[in-house]
Order: sequence, then C-alpha cells, then structure tokens
Amino acid sequence: MPTPDELWKSADLTTRRLAGLALNPATPPDILLRLLLDGPLAVRTVLCGDRALPEVVADAVITHPDHLTRRFFAGSVHADPAQRARLVDDPDWTVRAWLANGPLPTGPHRPRPLPDTTVVRMISTYDNEQLGGGIYRQFSNELRRAMPTHPDPKVRAWGVGMWTWLSAERRAALLADPDDEVRGRAERHRQDEDPAWVESNLPDRPCHARTYVLVNLPLTRSVVDSVLTAPAGPQERSMIAGNASLPSDVVVLLASDPDPEVREEIARRDDLGPDELRALAVDPEPKVRLAVSVHPAWSEEERAGINYAVPLDRTFGPHFERLYPRDPEAVRRDALSGHPLLRRRAATERGLPPDLVALLGADDDLGVRVLLAQNHPDAPPDLLLRSFLEYTGLEREHLLTRPAFPTDGLAEYADHADPAVRALAARDPETPSEVVDRLTRDPDAGVRAAFARHPRLPPARLAELLDDEELVRDAAANPALGVDAVRRLVAAMPVS
Repeated sequence: MPTPDELWKSADLTTRRLAGLALNPATPPDILLRLLLDGPLAVRTVLCGDRALPEVVADAVITHPDHLTRRFFAGSVHADPAQRARLVDDPDWTVRAWLANGPLPTGPHRPRPLPDTTVVRMISTYDNEQLGGGIYRQFSNELRRAMPTHPDPKVRAWGVGMWTWLSAERRAALLADPDDEVRGRAERHRQDEDPAWVESNLPDRPCHARTYVLVNLPLTRSVVDSVLTAPAGPQERSMIAGNASLPSDVVVLLASDPDPEVREEIARRDDLGPDELRALAVDPEPKVRLAVSVHPAWSEEERAGINYAVPLDRTFGPHFERLYPRDPEAVRRDALSGHPLLRRRAATERGLPPDLVALLGADDDLGVRVLLAQNHPDAPPDLLLRSFLEYTGLEREHLLTRPAFPTDGLAEYADHADPAVRALAARDPETPSEVVDRLTRDPDAGVRAAFARHPRLPPARLAELLDDEELVRDAAANPALGVDAVRRLVAAMPVS
C-alpha cells in the first residue's frame, strides 16, 4: 500500500489542487462528500487524515467502500476520537489495527484518548496482532486508574501494567484473581520484585534487557558486586547508580567514583547521607553540582550556596499529563523555589492555580516560561507569543497549537529575520494584502505556504498560485476562494 507521502509525491497539479480544496474551510460538506466519493486516493488521504470533518462527512467515511480511506481516518490525529471510534467494528482488520495503534506520535504528544467504552471493546475483542503499542497512548487517565479493578478480566490483565502505582492490597488481589491471565501477569510483576529471581534471569552480556534490569529492578548484593568488579559492559556502574535497591555502602562508594557520569547519577538519589551531599555539592564537575542542587534535603538557603549553573540548551516542550497529580503543596514549594530547575518542574503541572501561573509566567528563566506555555491549559496569549519569539529549540511549533495563541498584531513580524516568526503574520487577519502578496514570494518555503492561505491574498495572485506546482494546495485551501470558485474547480474534476 502506498504511504501518504508516496501518494503526494506522485500527485499531479489537479490532484494537488483538489487536495487543497479538501482542506479549505470554505468548502461546504456536499463538496467534501463529492471529493470523498470521486476524488483520487491522494485527495481522500488528505481529506480523511489532515483535517477535522463535519459529522455528515465523517458518516460517509465510516461507510466508505475503500478500506484505505477508512484506514487513513482511523489514524487521523485531527479526527474527533468519537468519530474514529465508530470504526471499532470495521470489517477490515487493518482498519481496526490502525484504530488501535492510533495517530502516529510526535515527540511526547499523546493523541486525544478514545472513549473508554471503545478501548474496552478493542481489548475484549481484538487479537494481539491488532493491539499494538499505540493503544496505550489512547487510554484516558480515568480508564488507566480503573483498569486493575475492571469487571472484564481482559481489561484487568492490561491493568496489571499499572503495578508500580498499585497498593499492596490491590497487588494481592491481582495475584489472587480468578482469571489465569491476570494472575499470570501479576505473578510476572511480583517476580520482578524478587532480587534472587532477577539475578537468575539477568543476561550475562550487554543488551537492552540487562540495562533495564540494572537500572530498574531490585538487585542482589552479588549482582552489585559483579558490576563493581567485573562489569559485563561499559557504563554499568552508572546504570546501577540510580537503582533504588542499591545498598547504602555502595551509594557512599559511588559518590566518590572517578567517573563523573556515575557521580551525577548518584547525585540524583533521594537517599544520600549528609557527607555525600556535602561532597557532591562541591564536586569539581558542574553537572554533578547541578544534579545534587535539587536534592530535597536542602533548605533554600543551602541550595543557594551551591555553585551550579542551569543550562538553557534543553528541550522545553510538552510533558505527558501525570496519571496522579503531584501534591499541590509540593508543587507550590517548587514554584516558589529560588532554583530554576524546581520552578521548571512546577511549570509542567497542568493543575497550577492562577496565582502560580501568573508568577511563573513572569519568571526570569526562559525554561520556566516556555514550559508553562507548553503545558498549562490557561497559559495566556502574551506568554505564548513571547515564548515562541524567545525559544527556538525543539517543540517550538507546538506553541502554535495552543488555543490561546494570539492572532491580533502579528503583522508587525512580517519582516522578521526568523522565517518562523515571519510566518506568524499569516495568522493575523489584518495583515495588509500587499504584504501577503509579497510573502508568497519569500525565500522560505514555509513562509510562502503560510501566506498562500491568507484570506487577504489578492485575487490575481491567488489565481496564479492555483497553477503553481509548489503552492497550489495551499492556495486551494485559501478561504478567499469562496464557495462558487470551489464548486467550479471541483466540477472540472475527472471522475476516478
């Protein structure tokens, strides 16, 4: 099956123009239905995968005879999850698999969750081949929390994966569950808590499985000693340095390890003693001092006495929503801390109250401001714009997806040196038409495409771009075309 990219690369000018019409907000539902019925596959791909659809069009997609068309809709990040959920019993197994896998992830983003009833039905009726890893991304947090006690044993079996967050009582219940699969999965998690069992199954060569064990699972003293004296591969001392089961004397030993990577890992532990804390606070390696500077044992005064430097060359992007929110008082302490890393941690919390949103939104640390803008649902428009102007790292474009990102006044950036900032002017409905025309000829392709969609694009230039190989789709998506022009262009469409 050709991918959407492959379909697009082979699309001719007419197909590209029709694809733009499929994206045009001025295109009425009856024309969208015509494109769905008679349009080339590349157009249906765009229609079903690159925009939200009116309900009447979604209805037609659900019953479309072409399984590829339904498949693109099943994996659309733009589609309403409730609409996608209607494909849960699709007759084609690949459509069901695409629904279960969900939209392709971008960075740390999760797609909007499917309805809980849909997820439960998939778990209850789909086979393992259809239930790929993407289904996890589509669980609501409410369902995640409810899965270990769900009445359906197949759902409870998936809920065993919540083991780390479960109480001892709930773990015991799963270990005694009447369903064999639930008990079996619970027993495998219980075994992972037994150091002797872990040792007996530890691979003796460097591999992902060995790394996972050394970092995460409880280790016997003999395993720890073997890593210290005869590691199977490089970096194994730093791997065990963060392991929660590490004996206290080994923590002391590794706190003075000659490898700064090991000391940095040790510095992140909450169980450091006073002597180790003092030594690491004056470590010659800056990243070790930085790691230990956020230790919870320090008072604000003690923390301020550590010579640390907080880097700005980090990714300040969106974070996954926590399954269980942090304690509000702990979040407030972080938000009021003098340490930028602690304030950055607080800035990722979606439940911050208004006073802390205002405080962190005016923070003097770029990372704090941008993380707040990226993650808080009530991040104000001025903060979103400021963050986009000042932050140029990964996930910058995500700021443009925030609902409160402003549009008014952006025309002033039309001549900015940064093409991403110049493109902001395309979001301003008041950008002068002569500026819009000029920027469809900008040296940057992204700027050209953005202004080809601007409703103030002069009609003559818009007509010219409808025959431009590069910008035809963006021009055809321009709402300034109007319904009559859209109908004329679709009327000339060859029947597939």
